[in-house]
Amino acid sequence: MTTITDTAATSLTMGQLAGLHKSFAADPVLKRTQNAIARVSVDEIAVDHQLATALSTTVSHRIDDWKVTNQKKSGRCWLFAALNLLRAGAKQVLDVKEFEFSQNYAMYFDKLERANYFLASILETAERPEDDRLVSYLLQTVLGDGGQWDMAVNIFTKYGAVPKSAMPETESSSNTGRMNSVLRSLLRRAAQELRMLRQAGDTAGEEQARGRIITEVHRVLTLHLGTPPTSFEWEYTDDKKAFHREGVMTPQEFLAKYTTITLADYVCLVDDPRAEHPKGSTLTVEHLGNVVGAAPVLYLNVDIGLAKRLAKEAILDGQPVWFGCDVGPQMVRKDGIWDARLYDYAGLYGAELATDKESRVRFGESAMTHAMLLTGVDVLDGETRRWRVENSWGEENGDQGFYTMADNWFDEYVFEVVVDKSRLSPELRRALAAEPIVLQAWDPMGALA
Repeated sequence: MTTITDTAATSLTMGQLAGLHKSFAADPVLKRTQNAIARVSVDEIAVDHQLATALSTTVSHRIDDWKVTNQKKSGRCWLFAALNLLRAGAKQVLDVKEFEFSQNYAMYFDKLERANYFLASILETAERPEDDRLVSYLLQTVLGDGGQWDMAVNIFTKYGAVPKSAMPETESSSNTGRMNSVLRSLLRRAAQELRMLRQAGDTAGEEQARGRIITEVHRVLTLHLGTPPTSFEWEYTDDKKAFHREGVMTPQEFLAKYTTITLADYVCLVDDPRAEHPKGSTLTVEHLGNVVGAAPVLYLNVDIGLAKRLAKEAILDGQPVWFGCDVGPQMVRKDGIWDARLYDYAGLYGAELATDKESRVRFGESAMTHAMLLTGVDVLDGETRRWRVENSWGEENGDQGFYTMADNWFDEYVFEVVVDKSRLSPELRRALAAEPIVLQAWDPMGALA
C-alpha cells in the first residue's frame, strides 16, 4: 500500500504555520481584501467593472425576435438548445412569433432510452469487477440530465416532437432531482441483479429481468412526467389572426411538417486541443449515447477559428447555431456577459490560476457543461467582436435572458458547435467517413452539456 511518508520534509509544522499567519497579518492589502471578502462576494471584488460595462450587448447581425425558454431546476440545456434551434424554423412555418416544442416529451423518451442503454452497458461489462474503472464510472454517472447534440437527434429521429401544449411541463420535469434519485436507485439495484444473472449464464432470467426493469422505469417516468401522446389534435391561430385546424397528427408528422432543417445533415464540430487527437480527425466516446442501435456520438475535431467562422456564416445566413461550452468561468450571470479577462483572480489572490485550454482539459479544469444557441454576431470590418446567445435560464438575467459573449471567450471556453455538413470543405466531409478515435468513457470530451 502506498502512503505519504510522514517526515519533517513533507509535513506542515507549527512553526511554518505561525510564519504564514504572521506574514499574512503584516500585509495591509491582504487585511483589507480579507475584510472585503468577508462582506461581499469575491467575484464583486475580482471583476473588472470597466471591462464589464464596456462590453456592448448590441450586435450587427441578429436573428432572434422571440422570448427565451427556461429549463428551471433541470440539466436539460442540450435538449432546450436543440429544440430552440428547431423552433426557429417552426415559427416561420407556423407564422407565429412565439412557439415552444415540448421539452418534457423529449426528456421522457431520452430517460427511457438512456435507462435501456445503461442496462446494455452493464451487461456488456458484467465480467469486469465492480471496482473496475469503467463499471464504477457507469454506476456513478447513470441517468443524469445532460446530453449531446447527436443524442438529441436520436430522440427526434425516433420519436418526433410535439408542441408544448401536447405535453406540458410538470413539477418533476422542471425540478428533476427527486425523480432522478429514484431512477438511479432503481437502475443501480438493477445493475447488481443483471450482473449476477449474466455471470451465472441465466439468459432467460436476464431477459425477464430486463423487461421488468424497463417496465418499472417506464412507470416512474410516467408518474413524474405524464403520458406522452402518440397522436394529438393540432389547431392554432397565427400572428395574422388566421385559425388553422390541422387535425390529428403524430409526433413524427409534426416534426416533419413544422421543421425546416434535415437533422442528418448536421455535424458536431469540437475543439479538442490535445495533440494526440489531430485536427481533421473524428472522435467518439465509448458508452456515450442514449438509444441502443442508433448512430454513436460523433465529433469532428477542428480548429476553434474554423468553428467560429462556420458559426458566423450560419448566423449571417439566418441560421441559429447550437453550441456547447464550459459556461461558468469568467461570467457575470446577472449581467449576462462573458469575457475571458473579466475576473482578475490572480491579482486578488497573488497566485497564478490561469492555464491554456489544453492544460485545462488535461488536468480537469475545463469541459463542456452547458449548451445554448448562438443567435447573433457582431462583425466590424470583417472581424468578429462578440456573439449573442440564447440561454435557457429564463428572462431574469442579461437582455431578458439573452447573453453576450466576447469573441475571446469563445476561443477559450467553447468546445463544440453544430453546423450543416455542406459548410465543410470537401476534405473535412471526407474525414467524417473515417474510423473515429475512440475515447474512454470518462474522457473530458464525453462530458454532457
